[in-house]
Amino acid sequence: MSNGNFSAEDGPSSVGRSLQQARIAAKLTVEEVSATTRVRIPIVQSIEVDDYSRCGGDVYARGHIRALARAVGLDPAELVARFNENRGDAPAPEPPAPVFEAERIRSEPRRPNWTAAMVAAIVAVVGFVGFTLVSGSGDGSGDQVAQSESPDADSEAVPEDDAVGGDDANGDAADEPAPSQSAVAGAPADKVTMKVVANGPSWVMVTDANGRQLFQGTLQDGDAETFTDDDQLDLVTGNAGAIELYVNGKHLDSIGDPGAVQRLSFTPGDPEEG
Repeated sequence: MSNGNFSAEDGPSSVGRSLQQARIAAKLTVEEVSATTRVRIPIVQSIEVDDYSRCGGDVYARGHIRALARAVGLDPAELVARFNENRGDAPAPEPPAPVFEAERIRSEPRRPNWTAAMVAAIVAVVGFVGFTLVSGSGDGSGDQVAQSESPDADSEAVPEDDAVGGDDANGDAADEPAPSQSAVAGAPADKVTMKVVANGPSWVMVTDANGRQLFQGTLQDGDAETFTDDDQLDLVTGNAGAIELYVNGKHLDSIGDPGAVQRLSFTPGDPEEG
């Protein structure tokens, strides 16, 4: 397939112009759309002027058009059909998933599993001690080792009530919050605290009252981030339906539909959409 440009005479029917107008109407920058779709900024800029020479072929161009259309709220199928009509090509089958592998953000290196290492070390120590006791039981040395390690064990036994602190210990434990409670439930009243939980992949950007960027990136299903500021926190998300918010200890039922771009601002008072 050949790579070329649509002329400016295409006017409103131009795929690139439709994407650009929808992005501007949604008040999104090229950088925000690029971060949401993982389509590089130069490619987004070229597509908006109907230049597909940077896409590497029409198959890749169709994939980029679909991603950009979803980000700005347009129908991907309609734009791809218009692209095919203008190019004079029959619709191509969906590209395989690895097509955009080069565009993916490199994942962080996996952290060492220290828990598994500690369990393995404990098992090894217990096994060695057990082997030592069994191997020495033939000549009576095992009994001597056991007795030397715990002399007068019965006389030194601590009553169960004393070991756990009696009624006082139970009372203190009952006063402590359950581990499952939200981390923002005890947020200070003079600050604004926001916890972002992803129920699906979504691009998220969080800034403070001074416009300083606290976080920007894509949260995957199950990821959670918590932010605090003295005055204000601003949130922009590219997939509002996949985001669950806890603001100042309060849970927001919904902040938008799946695939919708949403901008919200919160202060130390009750949660209010900006």
